Amino acid sequence: MRRLLRGGVVIDTEPEVVARPETDVLIEDGRIAAVGPDLIADAEAADVEVVDATERIVLPGFVDTHRHLWQTALRGSTVDADLGVYLEQVIGKYGSRFRAEDVAAGNLVGALECLNAGITTVQDYLHVQSSQEHADAALDALRSSGIRAVFGYGPSPLSGQPVDPDGMRRIMDRSSERITMAVAAIGPSYAPFEVVRADWDLADSLGVPVAVHISSSAVSVDPITRLRDAGLLRPNTLYVHGNNLPDSEFKLIAESGAAVSVTPSVEARMEMGDQLAGRLHAIGVNFGLGIDVVTSGSGDMFSAMHALLALGYKTFTAADVLRIATLEGARALGLTDVGSFAIGNKADVVLLRRTDINLVGGLHDPIATVVTAAHPGNVDTVLVSGTAVKRDGSLVSASLPAAVDALTESAAYLTLQQ
Repeated sequence: MRRLLRGGVVIDTEPEVVARPETDVLIEDGRIAAVGPDLIADAEAADVEVVDATERIVLPGFVDTHRHLWQTALRGSTVDADLGVYLEQVIGKYGSRFRAEDVAAGNLVGALECLNAGITTVQDYLHVQSSQEHADAALDALRSSGIRAVFGYGPSPLSGQPVDPDGMRRIMDRSSERITMAVAAIGPSYAPFEVVRADWDLADSLGVPVAVHISSSAVSVDPITRLRDAGLLRPNTLYVHGNNLPDSEFKLIAESGAAVSVTPSVEARMEMGDQLAGRLHAIGVNFGLGIDVVTSGSGDMFSAMHALLALGYKTFTAADVLRIATLEGARALGLTDVGSFAIGNKADVVLLRRTDINLVGGLHDPIATVVTAAHPGNVDTVLVSGTAVKRDGSLVSASLPAAVDALTESAAYLTLQQ
């Protein structure tokens, strides 16, 4: 199938962030085939579907490098809580009560929320698995939504247990073009080291990355040094947070070629420590943006970009922030063919209505306008691998009404279980 996005203001992120007016994007078989002005004179003769983008800003889909989709039914429940209260309430009290159907509802609505806001790729960190049914429910929901995901499979951080190797091997069979797998380890900050080694060995044996929360803690003051000394530092690792780590630990991450997920709003709200992005940039650590949890913050990348730009004054330009929310996030997840309009990349694309009241007048600097002023309500169309998951301002998912009903029931059930 061939689709032509005609005449939009196209913002690309590679090799540099640039906005090109009156530019076409040609999509063939779900991938970017060409970018430029006036690509096809006679689209009808060429059997190409034309999408009029003349009043649209066209950009790569956002990449959310860390999110707990299962918590969608608990939205807003810990806005006024620090990290300790969050762990006690959400992971401890609520997490132990989640049924497989609660995971399914949270993951589906959470994934649709991502797509609705232009997030086409998400790293879903599922650590509420008391059964294989929970993992299957989460994966079924991701598939149903149409999102691209890196699915992190792991136990509750309160368990102190390694990732179940049999369960991990079983879900590996469910990988697809859109859904890949990662070991969601508890890690050296929170688990005994024999558990850490078992998880890293499992990831190595399966050839998948590790996603892990990181912090200077009572278990390990210098967790990255501990990994280095054990020979477990490697590039295909995504470290999440780490605000209270010294620069020396981040230098080890940089040297290893691994990456960090920064979730600025939640890290600030939960008082995890000084903001990370500027430090990581100065040290040379690869990093992307994440939403983390909707229990404590907004679920869209526009809000995360607003926060990063405000907190990174004089460190990051608007172009830097947009690149971090797209291409750098993809690199942090080890994805080499999303995050930009490079020829051959998967056609994960977002179209914003530039004539909306909060975006009109922004053509002198479309990049800054997107980063500072846009919000999910401006998202007109979203494509994943060239397939529309949102069109004309509305999600196309046939499962949306039932998903909303299921999440409403889930939230009511969890509230009654208090």
